[in-house]
Amino acid sequence: MALTKNERRIRIKNRIRKVVSGTEARPRLAVFRSNKEIYAQVVDDVTGKTLVAASSRDKDISSAKGNKSEIATLVGKSVAEKALKAGVSTITFDRGGYLYHGRIKSLAEGAREAGLKF
Repeated sequence: MALTKNERRIRIKNRIRKVVSGTEARPRLAVFRSNKEIYAQVVDDVTGKTLVAASSRDKDISSAKGNKSEIATLVGKSVAEKALKAGVSTITFDRGGYLYHGRIKSLAEGAREAGLKF
């Protein structure tokens, strides 16, 4: 029986999460992509807390013009700026089972441009 696209993504996500884990020193940048929006959060998996988060629904980003990849870059920059303010400079990137391409890649490059190391 063939898997649906989402079931396949969740399998890949679980395979990634076996390896990628966020600590206090190096939290995890988790990404979720819907058809319309993109969300990113920096998570400390040891304590189970979200340190900072940003999404394309934030007021400053939702008013911006551009295609979905350009908006993903803005979300990456936003989450990186918030993380640096919170004292986080290095992270591990969790692509959430999505291919490192398109909006996911744009978000990661935006975060790197703003100063996050991963």
